[in-house]
Amino acid sequence: MTKKRRKRHTPEQIVKKLRDADAMLNSGKELAAVLQAFEISEATYQRWRNQYGGMKASEAKRLKELEDENRKLKEIVAVNSLTSRCSNIFKRETGKP
Repeated sequence: MTKKRRKRHTPEQIVKKLRDADAMLNSGKELAAVLQAFEISEATYQRWRNQYGGMKASEAKRLKELEDENRKLKEIVAVNSLTSRCSNIFKRETGKP
């Protein structure tokens, strides 16, 4: 049995697929047929709908950029906090300022 490789979709692709899915559903297609056409699960469809529903492609791209920036900033804060704690422990144990 071959394992299907996961695909990563850009925010623009997700918004386009959601728009196309809406058009297909409005034209009378069943949800199962739409999901099969886009090769996504119902859980993925619902997650995308909750996260990107009603957004334009540019807004979705900006959201992704902000989420990435936020992740990087959190990492920087964590590293600085750890460095500060280590420095304080070193000062306390060695008695050096």
